[in-house]
Order: sequence, then C-alpha cells, then structure tokens
Amino acid sequence: MRALLDTHTFLWFIGGDERLSTRARGLIEASENAVFVSAAGLWEIAIKHGLGKLSLDRPFAELIPEQLARQQIGVLPIELPHLAEFVRLPLHHRDPFDRLIVAQVRVEDMPIIGVDPAMDSYGIQRIW
Repeated sequence: MRALLDTHTFLWFIGGDERLSTRARGLIEASENAVFVSAAGLWEIAIKHGLGKLSLDRPFAELIPEQLARQQIGVLPIELPHLAEFVRLPLHHRDPFDRLIVAQVRVEDMPIIGVDPAMDSYGIQRIW
C-alpha cells in the first residue's frame, strides 16, 4: 500500500509520541508499505520551527533528512496536478497545508494516515 502521512502523524512517528495509534504505527513500519510525507508538511514544520511554534530536539536540517532516511519515508513533491486539485477543493478546511495534503491524496489516489476528522469531508480515505 502507498499512503501519505499527515504532518502531525510524521512528527508523532519520528518522535515516538504515544498519541500515534497502534494501527498507524503498524502501517508506517510495515516494510511492504510505501509511506510518504508531503513537501507541504515539511514546509509547515520548517515554518513553525523557524517561528518558534514547534520545537525539535535537533536542527531541522539534521533531524528531518536523517529521519526520512532511517524510517524509509519518501517525500511527495508538490506538482501542478496537486495545485489544480487544490484550487477546486471546497473550503471545508481553512488550513492551506492540510488542503494541499488533501489535494495530493486525491490526485495520487492514496489514503492519508492521520487523526484529523475534518479531512473526511473531502471524501478521502483516512486511516487512524
């Protein structure tokens, strides 16, 4: 299975946070699954960290690349079809990063692993 991690799911996974569901952790760790984090999610992390709204235990430029490699998590780039879908989405959710992630899972036809039920209004498959 191919799946996209929501931003908080990625952070909870690499941080060993207990809020990550057992099901989500199992899917991320299963070697037969290809899991990705959106470039939009990484951008959101960088912005929040730079503004002091998110603390990381090491610098972004060290922690994120190391964790992506160690956990074998790919980065889903933002491409024109994702942006075209983004502008077509209804405004069920005002967070532009979440809306871009929703657009990506719709275009890529993959589920999202995340806890946010607000994403369900877009008709995507959310696993938690």
